[in-house]
Amino acid sequence: MNKFKTKSYYILIVSLVLLIVSFAFMNSKEIKSFQNLSDVLKSLGQDYPSHYVENYDSADIQRGYDLIHIGKTNNPPDGFASKAISKFYSCTSCHNVKREDPNLTLVDQDARLEYAIENDLPYLQGSTFWGVVNRESWYNDDYILKYGSLVEKAKGSLTESIQLCAKVCAQGRELEEWEMKSILSYLWTLQMKIEDLEMTESELQKLNELKSSNPDSAIAFLKSHYLTKSPATFADLPESKEKGYPMEGRPDYGKAIYELGCQHCHHAYGESDLVLDNSVFTFKWLKKHMPEDSKKSIYEIIRNGSYSELGHKEYMPNYTLEKMSHQQVEDLRAYIELNLE
Repeated sequence: MNKFKTKSYYILIVSLVLLIVSFAFMNSKEIKSFQNLSDVLKSLGQDYPSHYVENYDSADIQRGYDLIHIGKTNNPPDGFASKAISKFYSCTSCHNVKREDPNLTLVDQDARLEYAIENDLPYLQGSTFWGVVNRESWYNDDYILKYGSLVEKAKGSLTESIQLCAKVCAQGRELEEWEMKSILSYLWTLQMKIEDLEMTESELQKLNELKSSNPDSAIAFLKSHYLTKSPATFADLPESKEKGYPMEGRPDYGKAIYELGCQHCHHAYGESDLVLDNSVFTFKWLKKHMPEDSKKSIYEIIRNGSYSELGHKEYMPNYTLEKMSHQQVEDLRAYIELNLE
């Protein structure tokens, strides 16, 4: 082989290598469906949020899991079993840790209920912890009516929201620094991925094109595929509890609300001392108190919740309109009344 051919050969090889490297580099810059949402936003120029945990390990995650699901952990950093955050509740009393909505861009109560039925999920007052680290505000909208100035710090801070929930909502104590890190570490394992947004191939292609030409528009386009906050509207009671809301109830939906919502806490070993079983006695009791102006009425307890009292600190959070529609309250009533026929 002459020198010219040898040189040409090496040039060809080098060119091919550069082409392969360039192609791999280009693809590494593309947004892929399996990527974490927070990492994609970071690549588009948006910083990680203040609650981002950079260094955590499996022990942190396990401790966080314990604190969320049980309320304490037997494996704290100092080796001694931790004290319960609350003697009344764990986080999962009011919050799921799985996806709740089939469509992440809107509030649809019936779709959420149907999704809960299909996936055997509790139908709860609190927003799910799945994707909570990807939200940008907490204790939104009407929660200021219940918690007043406490919401000011919590609304824009996930860590302050967790503290508010631990100290006030759960009637517990303030979290220690290692507990907060552990909880956040676990919550980061529940963050959304691009694939969760269910973008089409053309939408994903558009996102990649915007990334190169206009990162700000790419961020806005990405966020249009999910809600960055959980809206919260405190709903009014019906004008007459005897008549209820002006809509016909659906007993099948009411059965699901009773079993996945009410009985999540109101069972023999639950958070409440009021047991709501499937006996005729229970349904008679619910029907009897329904028209009353007291927390024994399903209208009062669903829409207003209850408040801590002297000697009874625990209380039930209310269902916002987004978490249970007027129609669904009537669905629950219809199921209760059906069991008395």
